[in-house]
Amino acid sequence: MSNLSPQGCELRLFNWLAQFRLVTVAVTLLACLSTARTFALPDDSEQPIRITADTAIRDEKQGFTVYTGNVHMVQGSIDIVADTLTIFHETAQADKIVAEGKPAKMQQRPEVGEPLVRARAEIIEYYKTEERVNLKINAFITQDGSSVTGDSIDYYIAEELVKAGSEQSPDGKQVRVVIEPKVLREEDAEDVPAESN
Repeated sequence: MSNLSPQGCELRLFNWLAQFRLVTVAVTLLACLSTARTFALPDDSEQPIRITADTAIRDEKQGFTVYTGNVHMVQGSIDIVADTLTIFHETAQADKIVAEGKPAKMQQRPEVGEPLVRARAEIIEYYKTEERVNLKINAFITQDGSSVTGDSIDYYIAEELVKAGSEQSPDGKQVRVVIEPKVLREEDAEDVPAESN
């Protein structure tokens, strides 16, 4: 028989539980990190920009390049099609990209296995360092059947966050949102606690 007092047993049990929790947390973190490395998309902003167009004019002094006619730009999973594309490069890299069209179109895959985010507007502004896209005039963005329409929509790529606004115009335009029923069912399922046995 052990000569441990009840306090000694409790201390041993507490130490064992603390070590078990530490090991569990470490194993979980390692699993998450290896999964992230395997399945995460490469950072779009770090990928090279590839552009095709009918014409290109570069103004070194003013710090911009304008591409016109059948413009197609690809950077990682970001894909933009427009009539005109202007790249502002105050630094060595593209700081801001403005696509114009009737409409200009953009798509991007946030993560492996997730549906594409598709957007269109007459003006699409992509702020590379902020990883933010601003859609102006007849703006529309959709993913997996759900959509948002408004005069101005900001899409924050890293956070997968959408903010929409509408001009206070006389015709009373408002932001319109369509949420697919399956998205609502998935959100409700996440809120329900798991049953215990």
